[in-house]
Amino acid sequence: MKIALVDDEQESLDEIGRLCRSFFEGSGYAAETVSFESGEAFLEAFEAGSFDIVFMDVYMKGMDGINASLQMRRLDNRCLLVFLTSSMDFMPDAFSCHAFEYVTKPFSKERIFAVLSDAIKVLPQEQKFIELIADRKIVRVFFDEIISVVTDAHYLDITLADGKRLRCRMTMPEFVGKTGCDARFITINKGITVNAEHILTFERGCCIMESGAKFPVRVRDSAKVEQMAMDYHFEKIRRRQTHFTGHSPSAGFSGRRHGKEG
Repeated sequence: MKIALVDDEQESLDEIGRLCRSFFEGSGYAAETVSFESGEAFLEAFEAGSFDIVFMDVYMKGMDGINASLQMRRLDNRCLLVFLTSSMDFMPDAFSCHAFEYVTKPFSKERIFAVLSDAIKVLPQEQKFIELIADRKIVRVFFDEIISVVTDAHYLDITLADGKRLRCRMTMPEFVGKTGCDARFITINKGITVNAEHILTFERGCCIMESGAKFPVRVRDSAKVEQMAMDYHFEKIRRRQTHFTGHSPSAGFSGRRHGKEG
């Protein structure tokens, strides 16, 4: 995850950079902060997709944060924009920038942490990763790339979305622990864990993946496993809708049965 910090006050840049690094330590996310002392310097370096989060000071010498953000939005409408400000007078001009949040100065650790916590809930989850040892090398794998994990003696065979397979000397509990018990990884049978992001459907006692792979589901746990997959996708939708509308979706699961939401 790359985070841009744009502020013409070095003290503010140092403080928010320190808080961002503190938040992401041990979070399961690899985060990098890049500082810019002006809107002009930021735009000169900016490209679509180059940053996931942008902390933008509103009142700066030269180009102000509103104009810098408007120019940024012409190139990228996906990154999360967080305004830093000492006054709320800018608010009427900020709507067209599609800001995710704002933080008033002087900012606190609690406020920055709250904004970052909200941000990672709506950013693509594939940015979380796990480090594995395969072929005597450390391999970093994003959670979203993993389709299935299958136990084979003292090893795990891990299949990735691009068709590659990794063989790692690790137990299933060790793997689950390394993911932070992430809810997308569901154990459907002894020694078989699948990624809910890649489940297409359940049929005749099998979990069918989008890749076409089929895995047997333990009979006595079949209803529980299907419910876990449904709950994962419902919670994912609920978090997004709650953040952007302030309302939770009504009961029931819309979209493809047990598949990814559209």
